[in-house]
Amino acid sequence: MSIESFISQYGLAAIFLGAAFEGETSVVTGGLLAHQHLLPLVGSAVAAVTGSFFADQLFFFAGRHYRDTKRVRRIAEKPAFAKALDTLDRHPTVFILGFRFLYGLRTISPIAIGTSHIPARTFVVLNAISALVWGVLFTGIGYVFGDGLIQLVDKVMPKQKLVGVAILVAVAALVIAAIRFWRGRHARKAAPQPTVSPDRSR
Repeated sequence: MSIESFISQYGLAAIFLGAAFEGETSVVTGGLLAHQHLLPLVGSAVAAVTGSFFADQLFFFAGRHYRDTKRVRRIAEKPAFAKALDTLDRHPTVFILGFRFLYGLRTISPIAIGTSHIPARTFVVLNAISALVWGVLFTGIGYVFGDGLIQLVDKVMPKQKLVGVAILVAVAALVIAAIRFWRGRHARKAAPQPTVSPDRSR
């Protein structure tokens, strides 16, 4: 099976899963592949929108129906969980529409919202709107800026354009992962540490 055939057969499924559990890199890659006519543009956008929507619905219902389980309670102990609930209390609609655009809050936020007083019907509607904007936006970014990326790859690897695109996407994914790791580590260092009272029983 050629690379083109593999992408055309499994590309949309990969975008769906990537949008659900990875983030923007997979969706931008879908737009880039659509620019190369390896995937349909509308199909790439739909896969991104539905993947993001269904994943966040899953996390929401996990928070709503399994809030008393050890796993959810462990997640609720994280500082980001409290931050998400605080922001939700102050700006519920804006937060639900925008949490998937916020670093460090994308996965934990729908779980936190699920444990809150927000009705499930309200979350479904706002989550659908947010997923639509997010999926179309990042697919469009990959599609619109595809010309520049392909020209760059064509100068470096004119005979192996697809391989060059794959390398470029892999590098971008590594850079994003490194930034997320660094920010997460910085946030953990900046978080206040619990003070331990001295043992006065001796």
